[in-house]
Amino acid sequence: MKVIADFCLVPLGVGVSVSKYVAKCEKVLKDAGLKTQLHSYGTNIEGEWDEVFAAIKLCHEKIHEMGAPRITSTLKFGTRTDRDQSMADKVKSVEEKLS
Repeated sequence: MKVIADFCLVPLGVGVSVSKYVAKCEKVLKDAGLKTQLHSYGTNIEGEWDEVFAAIKLCHEKIHEMGAPRITSTLKFGTRTDRDQSMADKVKSVEEKLS
């Protein structure tokens, strides 16, 4: 089953700047072969359910390996069975209505 997720990982106890941890997680997602779209407060992820959630787990594991003692994450996700829909399709639909 395909899923589109909005994922935000925040390592705690590592100081103010977290960009190196976000970059590591982005690499994990890319290496998993998932389609991603980084935004200012997280990452949109598109792929098969098991692959997306396995990659999110791996992000947590890798960030802990980097020394983060705690991680908090938020996750929103959706699936649909009536048709295939990509992240780009969803954005395009709204942009067309704005024209």
